[in-house]
Amino acid sequence: MSATRPASSCAPRLVALCGGVGGAKLALGLERAYGGAVSVVVNTGDDFEHLGLHVSPDIDTVLYTLGGRSDLERGWGRAGDTWQFMKALHELGGETWFQLGDRDLAMHVERTRQLRAGISLTEFTRNVAERFGIAATILPMSDERVETTVITPAGALSFQRYFVEKQCIPVVRRLEFRGAERARMSDAVAAALRNPGLDAIIVCPSNPYLSIDPILAVPGMRAALKAAEVPVIVVSPLIGGQAVKGPTAKIMAELGVPADSRALAAHYAGLIDGMVIDESDRADAAALDIPVCVAPTLMRTLEDRVRLARTCADFAMQLRDQSARAEGAGR
Repeated sequence: MSATRPASSCAPRLVALCGGVGGAKLALGLERAYGGAVSVVVNTGDDFEHLGLHVSPDIDTVLYTLGGRSDLERGWGRAGDTWQFMKALHELGGETWFQLGDRDLAMHVERTRQLRAGISLTEFTRNVAERFGIAATILPMSDERVETTVITPAGALSFQRYFVEKQCIPVVRRLEFRGAERARMSDAVAAALRNPGLDAIIVCPSNPYLSIDPILAVPGMRAALKAAEVPVIVVSPLIGGQAVKGPTAKIMAELGVPADSRALAAHYAGLIDGMVIDESDRADAAALDIPVCVAPTLMRTLEDRVRLARTCADFAMQLRDQSARAEGAGR
């Protein structure tokens, strides 16, 4: 299967909701399959200030992945990075629990400089994507700060303290998205969802609680997704009841939620029209009251990513056509 970008004129127009590593894999497949017809709305609940710099981990993961600059061995950060800055910081007694590579550091320094100069996060991200040769449109969920906060038995932890410093070990009692009530969906995200040529919305296989819920917490986001009047499908981040990467299954267990397709469908109830699940979870399909597509969802290679992207788009188009036929028959 070719992994080259097609002409957008013959591609379905898609919006994807995406978090970090897992979501970025499918976002890459969508971009390679459908090029500029894809807009990726990225979680910014992970954003935080570190060492005086504005760090946007999920946005950077998407930019590095789609721009061919991600470190495939570590699964995060820039390829070929070095760590002289962190070594020097350690000598000075500075905070080194959150690792910033020397090349990666350039992104945070320049982002911080431009944000302080009045450039929006959306505009900065768009400019970097263009410099990286990315055909898809990469959109932060909001230009305002939303802070994912993990409530544990010992108290509240900022997301990066929980995820990186504490290695996801503390038990999760609940999650809060502080600042979400004051945030605003960016004009660019609103325009992508209002596009009359939009064909479908795909929720990537990102952590529902840590990556997708912050996006949905932005005022007006859920309403905009529904108002788009196109199929919304979610790709399960679980394979055989386990997450490929990250603490999805652990968090579900701690919140008293079964790690299965039915629980995921219930989590997104009222928002999604269909679900893509892995072949190993085929038995779950009978228990779901929404359309299901069973397909290989483990993405080891670029070909896997493109194949799953096309499967998701085809499934969404089938749902769209079925809805149109049902509407026509009811007239």
